[in-house]
Amino acid sequence: MNWEQANRNLDERRQKALLGGGQSKIDKQHAGGKLTARERLELLFDQGSFVETDAFIESRIDDFDLDKRRVPGDGVVTGYGYVDGRLVFAASEDFTVIGGTLGEYHSMKICRLQDMAMEMKAPLVCINDSGGARIEEGISSLSGYAGMFLRHTKASGVIPQIAVILGPCSGGACYAPAICDFIFMVRETSKMFITGPNVVKTVINEETTVEELGGAQVHARKSGVSHFTYDTEGECLMGVRKLLNYLPSNFEEKAPVIRPEEKRALAKNVNKVLEHVGHLGRRIHSGKKGTENPCAGLEEIVPDNSRRSYDVKEVIACVADRNSFFEVQQEFAPNAVVGFARMEGETVGFVANQPAVMGGSLDYHASDKIARFIRFCDCFGLPILTLVDVPAFLPGTAQEHSGIIRHGAKVLYAYSEATVPKISLIMRKAYGGAYIAMNSREMGADYVYAWPIAEIAVMGAEGAVNIAFKRKIKSASDPEAMRAQCIREYEERFLNPYVAAARGFVDEVIKPEETREKLLCALKAFRGKKEEAPKKKHGNIPL
Repeated sequence: MNWEQANRNLDERRQKALLGGGQSKIDKQHAGGKLTARERLELLFDQGSFVETDAFIESRIDDFDLDKRRVPGDGVVTGYGYVDGRLVFAASEDFTVIGGTLGEYHSMKICRLQDMAMEMKAPLVCINDSGGARIEEGISSLSGYAGMFLRHTKASGVIPQIAVILGPCSGGACYAPAICDFIFMVRETSKMFITGPNVVKTVINEETTVEELGGAQVHARKSGVSHFTYDTEGECLMGVRKLLNYLPSNFEEKAPVIRPEEKRALAKNVNKVLEHVGHLGRRIHSGKKGTENPCAGLEEIVPDNSRRSYDVKEVIACVADRNSFFEVQQEFAPNAVVGFARMEGETVGFVANQPAVMGGSLDYHASDKIARFIRFCDCFGLPILTLVDVPAFLPGTAQEHSGIIRHGAKVLYAYSEATVPKISLIMRKAYGGAYIAMNSREMGADYVYAWPIAEIAVMGAEGAVNIAFKRKIKSASDPEAMRAQCIREYEERFLNPYVAAARGFVDEVIKPEETREKLLCALKAFRGKKEEAPKKKHGNIPL
């Protein structure tokens, strides 16, 4: 074969690989409102930076006429490229090739990519669009999943791992994304479930639809499986790019520092950058462009009456760099708010109670949400800022029977285990066990601030008076007047931050307008924190 023939042969093979399952299958993919595997990678990576690996790998199975459906690449596109100039590895399943099913060589390509990502200590993005295990390849396909699960687990805490569900993801395939750090889904396109509607009907005689069983909204609101939900694939992949800009490439590196002017420059790297935190626009930095002190309006946002609610996201918007808050699991357990933001360009993890939902109390779902986020931040060296306004762990039989004790203990464990800088601000209520759990001083907080209206106590005034002064009230000539007097005395004596400050549980009482400046001061002071955990194999978190 001469050079001309060899080059022509190579071009033909490349073209065959690029077409995947063929033009008709590509057209069908587009007709369903979905992009192809390669189009998704073009959106994810900086223009022209993607380098494909193992493009010519093919299945070796001839049974069940698979030899007639054999395509170079075996239904998954793998490789590496750059996202805003930083190295990232990615695998994108191709539904046009045998439904994106995973076989022996399909999984081998992904496992190789996982190994490369670990060797280079760079983030891994896995785009799922697959009919599951390739039945025709039997045990080889199941073994392929096992190899992926093992590598995902070993990479956990070493490199960020992001799963993007852009089609079906069913059966054992669900567990690869579940081991990853974050899962992205698209409404009406993404589907995740262990067993499909037909099996559910056969086994337990329950009627359900694919969307009701494992659609994007189900996992965003009810199960908490996913972390980010978008309307289109383009928005979703822009969200992945955005998240990567908040994260370090691995546990040994620092996250990128992005000043406002650098953020504008990053926006030019993509054709369309979407703003995902527009819901904070109402009162960001008091709503005044160029305001010298962004926290000047906090007293207007947070009522001094602890029974009145407010949106804690408005507090975060005042404290963090302008428009920098990127919320995680926005629709799941909304009584807690977690997410990434920047403080003078540096990434910080925010954990906050949300008084606008259930009074900010902690239930078992919120506990899981908070604990997982804390552990991710600790894995990758991101400082944690905790904004506290919590009345209690939510009471009731539903919570107790759902294991609030076990789930709540995860928050305690996560905060105690974390060795990154941990700063707390007690804004209003901080009662009982929930006060302890939300990064209290004796739980390992490095520095604790409190506003002058903070109420730090075993419980609120009314509950405490009903217990501590029960006999005094009962024996009084006017029980209601005595009860009101006892509540006033309790509030004056105990419901303030100065008792805690006098005992050393609060380091500093500050005015709301001083909040951002003080938090920045603490973050700077503890930036170089070095804390060695006791020598052991690993702890046993109460899962």
